[in-house]
Amino acid sequence: MSIIEGIVLGAIQGLTEFIPVSSSGHLVLAEHFMGIQPSLVFDGLVNLGTFLALLIYFRVRLWNICIRIFKNKDYRLARNILISALPIGLIGYFYGDFFEQAFIQNAVTVTIMLAVFGVVMIMLERLPKLSLVKTEDELSPKRALAIGVAQVLSLVPGTSRSASTMVAGRIAGFTYSLAAEYSFLLSIPVLAGVILKVMVSREGRDFIVNNFGAWLASNVAAFIFGLAAVSFMLRYLSHGNFKVFGYYRLGLAGVLAIVLLLGL
Repeated sequence: MSIIEGIVLGAIQGLTEFIPVSSSGHLVLAEHFMGIQPSLVFDGLVNLGTFLALLIYFRVRLWNICIRIFKNKDYRLARNILISALPIGLIGYFYGDFFEQAFIQNAVTVTIMLAVFGVVMIMLERLPKLSLVKTEDELSPKRALAIGVAQVLSLVPGTSRSASTMVAGRIAGFTYSLAAEYSFLLSIPVLAGVILKVMVSREGRDFIVNNFGAWLASNVAAFIFGLAAVSFMLRYLSHGNFKVFGYYRLGLAGVLAIVLLLGL
């Protein structure tokens, strides 16, 4: 992989990891159209940049969470994040290889899931929702678990981890901006697990050694664009909703469907 290819893919990862349009789906499609052999190892390693972007953006919030845990003995938010992260952690650990091999190179799956969640995001306000939750602390363990179960869908490329958790958070009673913030906080332990799993593997170490320049460049790009995407989403959702992302997903799915039908 060249450094230029790494930068392009890293930028795509940074933008689409936090904007609910599916980072894995966009990476699969970008690798396909760039003529690059899809690499599960690279797709995992490039998460380091977006992970660091979250740590930097939420550094004050994370420090306050630590103070609440160790000084004030207030575990509510940490408990909810742990509960929400547990389902994808367990299923990803035991069945992650199955999902990867079954779906990673399947453009049809990406197209279908882009369209399905596009419709869900457009129709979200018509779906029934639970009572309003004003802060993450007020989220009950059952609702936190429901968000975690929804996040498991993101193992299928084209779904989007941020889309599944934001939609579930909105249904669970969060406002749009609070659903996004909780989704981003939830991404921290999830991305940490993904990165650790790949980096301790022989394939991950070999990829870094053989493609160090591209790996470094991709994560720098993912970090920069990831910071921008998080900031954009939280500002936009303070007064907007998910519809524009739903229409984007439907438009992209339509283009991909035409490409697939024409055999391009």
